[in-house]
Amino acid sequence: MAVSYKKLWKLLIDKDMKKKDLQALSGASWASVTKMSKGETVSMDILIKVCKVLQCDIGDIVEILPDEDDSSQS
Repeated sequence: MAVSYKKLWKLLIDKDMKKKDLQALSGASWASVTKMSKGETVSMDILIKVCKVLQCDIGDIVEILPDEDDSSQS
């Protein structure tokens, strides 16, 4: 399964925050922020920290995308 953090990046823009602000306030490592920038998975702990900082739900920052193989099996 693939993940998309487009919702997170839009939320940061709406809140006039930068990735470095999110990293500093959440206590997430730069490696985790970089992983999210690349659309890679991060731990649930990181997602929870981000949600606490942004005062939102996980569904507001991440979306699970179906694999291409999944859609062809319908």
